[in-house]
Amino acid sequence: MFNTIKKIIKYPRLTQDYPYKSIDSSLFLGRTEINPAECNMCGECVSRCPSQAIVMDKTSNNIGINYDECVFCTLCEEICPTGAAKTTNRFELAEKGKSMLRSNTLIIDENNMTDASHEIICSQLEVNIKKIFGRSLYIREVDSGSCNGCDYEINGLNNPFNDIERLGISFVASPRHADMLLVTGTATRNMQLALAKTYNATPDPKLVVAVGACACSGGIFRDTYATSNGIDSIVPVDVYIPGCPPRPQAIIYGILKALDRTK
Repeated sequence: MFNTIKKIIKYPRLTQDYPYKSIDSSLFLGRTEINPAECNMCGECVSRCPSQAIVMDKTSNNIGINYDECVFCTLCEEICPTGAAKTTNRFELAEKGKSMLRSNTLIIDENNMTDASHEIICSQLEVNIKKIFGRSLYIREVDSGSCNGCDYEINGLNNPFNDIERLGISFVASPRHADMLLVTGTATRNMQLALAKTYNATPDPKLVVAVGACACSGGIFRDTYATSNGIDSIVPVDVYIPGCPPRPQAIIYGILKALDRTK
């Protein structure tokens, strides 16, 4: 008993309160944003972007980033001669539609950088899960041909720091027991049929979440003979979580967003 008490005193509670409370994201590597007012339209970032996620229109002096394609390498910030590209700590980037991750819909507003939407979603989390599924949410993770980066972050959801089961969310081994599919990878040719069969084996109502740039758009493997430009060409997607890879908190946020969609 004394040894147990010593451990309790020595090792404090590790599990975070996110998403019920905001997490300190000061050390997080979030999305990169380009300020058109500071950009001289030199095109250096466009030509050197490894995933060709940066788009520029010199006729209208407009530049932006397609976050469904961005791999968050921060190269554009490093090479930008005017400092227009800056990496932020904003990680809650999941959207219900891919168009919301495209550059023409994302406008930088330095005066309004707060995002409290996760608090609204979390307040209805348990209600939504029980109302839709009548029990806890069961997730089947599907690797459709990834580098395993996103899969490592998904594994991190079950560690003591994130402990996603405290939210009533568990992972299962069979799609027949699942309510949601977390899909990573770009759906390579040899995995397209497997992904489709997994989707068909999941009972209705079901949700599909694309995790990472590869699942959202194909990422750096886009437009190749062996891959798909995102899993939405194979199965319908409810929520897209950009990143390469997205951190566990970003994945939690995307899961919550998917649950809110079914309301």
